[in-house]
Parts: sequence; C-alpha cells; structure tokens
Amino acid sequence: MKPQTLMLAALCATFTLSQAFRTIATVMAPALQAEFGATPRSLGLFAGAFHLSFGLSQIAVGVALDLYGTRRTVGLAFLVALAGVLISAFAPSLAILVFGQFLIGVGCSPAFLATLVFVANHYPPERFAALSGAVLGIGGIGMLLTGTPLAWIIETWSWRVGFLALGAGAALSWLAVVVLVRDAPRTGPAETLGEAFRRLGPILAQRHTLGILALGATAYAAFITVRGLWAVPLLADRHQFSLVASGNVMLALSATALVGPLLFGLLKLGPRSRRHWLIGGSILLTAMVVSLALPASAGFDVTVLILIGLISGYIIFQYADVRGAYDQQVQGRAMSVFNMSVFLGIALMQWLTGVVATAAGARGIDPMFAAMMTTALMLALGTIAFALLPWPRWRDEGDRTTG
Repeated sequence: MKPQTLMLAALCATFTLSQAFRTIATVMAPALQAEFGATPRSLGLFAGAFHLSFGLSQIAVGVALDLYGTRRTVGLAFLVALAGVLISAFAPSLAILVFGQFLIGVGCSPAFLATLVFVANHYPPERFAALSGAVLGIGGIGMLLTGTPLAWIIETWSWRVGFLALGAGAALSWLAVVVLVRDAPRTGPAETLGEAFRRLGPILAQRHTLGILALGATAYAAFITVRGLWAVPLLADRHQFSLVASGNVMLALSATALVGPLLFGLLKLGPRSRRHWLIGGSILLTAMVVSLALPASAGFDVTVLILIGLISGYIIFQYADVRGAYDQQVQGRAMSVFNMSVFLGIALMQWLTGVVATAAGARGIDPMFAAMMTTALMLALGTIAFALLPWPRWRDEGDRTTG
C-alpha cells in the first residue's frame, strides 16, 4: 500500500472507534437502567456527554489541525479518550460514567475532522465527495461493533467489559496514527494561535453560514439520536426484543449506514443539486422518524430503522457543501465550526429527547412517541432554515449560480 493510503487507513481506524463510542448508549441502556436505575433523562445525559464535549472541542481541533498537523493533534487527543475509557469501565456511579464519556468525547473529537482535512490536503478536489463518503462508510464499521458484538459482550460479561474491549481497539488505532501518519511540510508564513482564532470571525459572519449550521445541528443528530439512543429501548419496550435481538437489528441498521455514504458519494452533483438532495433527504428522514413515533408492528419498525441507516448516507453531502462554501486556507476551521454544530446538536437533541420522554412518561404518554416526535420536529426546523436562509456563492465548482 502507498504511504498515503496507509496514513488514511490509520486515521479511518480512529474515526471507526469514534463512531463506536458515540453509539454505545442504546445497547448499554438496559444494563445501566438495571445497575444505576438510569431514567430516560439520565440516559439522554449519558449519551449526550460524548457529543457535548466532542462539539465543544471542534474549534480548538480545527485550529490545532491547521497549526500543528494531524499526527500531533490526533495522537495527543486519543490519549484523553483512553483515559475516559478506563474511567468509564470502572465507574462506581452514573455521574462518574458521564464524566468518562465527556473525556472520550474530547479524545475522539479530531477523528473525523482530521481525516477529512487529510483528504482535502492530499487528494484532488474532484475526489473529495467520493473519498469522504468512503471515510464515513468505513467509520460505519464502528456502529457494526456496537450492534450484535457489543450486545453479546454485555450479555456474556458486562457493559464494563464492553468499554474495555472498545478501549483495546482505540489503543491500537492510536498506535497506528503515531507510527504511520506524517504531516506534509507547511508552506507559507507561520500563523500564530491568536491569528488562527481571529480568522474564525469571518467564517461565522458569512451570509450562508447560519443555514449550514442549522442543518448541521439537526440532520446527523436525528440519525444518531435514533440509532445511538432510542432504537434499542423502542424495540425492547414496544416489541419485547431481547438485547441480542435488538443488537441484531442495530447490526443490520449499521450495515446499511455503512453502505449509504458510499452510494451517495458516487453521485456527481453540482453545489445547487447537492443542496436539493440535502433538503429532500432531510424531508424523507423526518417522515421516517415520525413513522417510528406511531404504533406499528415489529416488522414495520425494524424495516424503517434499517432504511434510516441507508437514507442517512445523504448527510455526506453536507461536508462537500461546506468544502465548497469556504476558501481553501480556512478549510480546517470551517469544517471545525460545522462539526461543532453537528455534535452540539447531537448533545442537545439527545438531552432534550430524554427530558421530553421522561416528562411524557410521567403523564402517561408513550415516551418513545415523545422522543421521536421531538427528534422529527428539530430536524424539520433545521431543514426549513437550511432551505430558506441565504445560499453560498460558489467559486470553484461547475455550478456557479447563487442561491
């Protein structure tokens, strides 16, 4: 394999483990309810802690990638993730477990962004959409791990052993990055840390940024909230699925989520067409989440969950949309601002759906109905904002019309 390919593979490995850690909550939920008496609200806090710290770290990650490179940024951050894994595995209380999740989120925060920046810096622009789709698809292997394999580990041993097993994989991926990844020599004048942060202002001030952030905060959040938090409780409470049976459904969902980005990444779209696909995909995803809120047969709910995994692949267009909307010299920071919105949106959606589900249950309303409808409403609002707020003026791609 070419050195460039090996480096990309090492970075993909860290992203794969990041995907695993962000989707453990739904499989661990029954065990945490049994050991700590976790409520839907506290499960939402547990699931959201990873995404909160992940999102809050994105600005610093973008600056670090631009100033210090991929190897040092990912290498140092993943040590924090490994510390969080150990704290989580031996946590004596739910509060300590949430703290461990917070550290894991910080440690995993550069994983995807570093891989995208590596692709943007080492491959031709016309290959970005396809390669970013491939990266997201490969990262879906992490969600496969939190399906049947993690459910089997939890049922056979415990959720604590599940953390340790994922931690072993994270340690190997960290070692691969440290040994294999090398950053290209910097060109141009060195930028100070203060200058790097000051350049965030113009990104946030651009006319099209708010719409990008609105959909960024809700599209992937809706998918992860369903896949990573509520899917297993829905199957267990509504259809009495066992943990392993639910894990099998999560495995199938994750498999389609792995294929989806690869398929969507093959489409050759201009900037305007890409945005139309983003709007259409978000409308379809909203409708599918609403369908999960309503009483249905087990076969219907399982089918919808699996299809959500496939349809979610359209989200890959958001990263190509961001890449085309900002100048090359601020790509790392533009991606980091976008990623911040993505993961703060996940944290907010998971926490809020937990609060709403708990309140609904106390009033005799189906918690799953409340959680899914809240998810769908937030996604619908993000889609409307993305469609109606100003669009970018594209400069470097075939479709140069202004939205």
